[in-house]
Amino acid sequence: MDDAFKRRLILAMTETIVSHAEELTSLDQAIGDGDHGLNMKRGFEAVLADADNIAAKPLPDGLKAVGMALVMKVGGASGPLYGTLAMGLGKALPPDPTAAEAAAALGRAIDEVKARGKSDAGQKTMLDVLVPVQAAFATGGADLTDRLATVAREAADATVPMKAIRGRASFLGERSIGHMDPGARSASLLVQAVCNVFNEA
Repeated sequence: MDDAFKRRLILAMTETIVSHAEELTSLDQAIGDGDHGLNMKRGFEAVLADADNIAAKPLPDGLKAVGMALVMKVGGASGPLYGTLAMGLGKALPPDPTAAEAAAALGRAIDEVKARGKSDAGQKTMLDVLVPVQAAFATGGADLTDRLATVAREAADATVPMKAIRGRASFLGERSIGHMDPGARSASLLVQAVCNVFNEA
């Protein structure tokens, strides 16, 4: 994973968040405080602005830098949670990981997100995408990136009939049912963006 590849990953993630910012905002207006799209856009644009510096770092250090940028620039709950995910990956990954090492590191990073958010899968949050994606990642096999992208998309869709248990949406109770969770949607978009870059490599 050379500097150019890491920069492509940053660009792909930023482009997908920017292009879907209005959708994420709309989702958040339905069950949250309406700023998820704008906050995520601001955070990833800050990462992109420092992309050359981040990409030049060893992978673990680059992920920690991404995490710090997201914590500093993304407001609401999403900044700390996405920042925790990126920094957790940075702590758990070796500089040149195998797929199995990457899947294990993602599992450890997700555990940190669970602890930070005091939440788990099944509560209508980003974890409802991250947990099944990690489980699919850990199984390995052929066509892995295509399967991960599909799992992420379907997992986000599966939050629509859920009742929110954690986060601002939980205050709505039954009224949270029938809406996709914005954090799950942004997580699915990021997973799909990363998978696309690996497919193009």
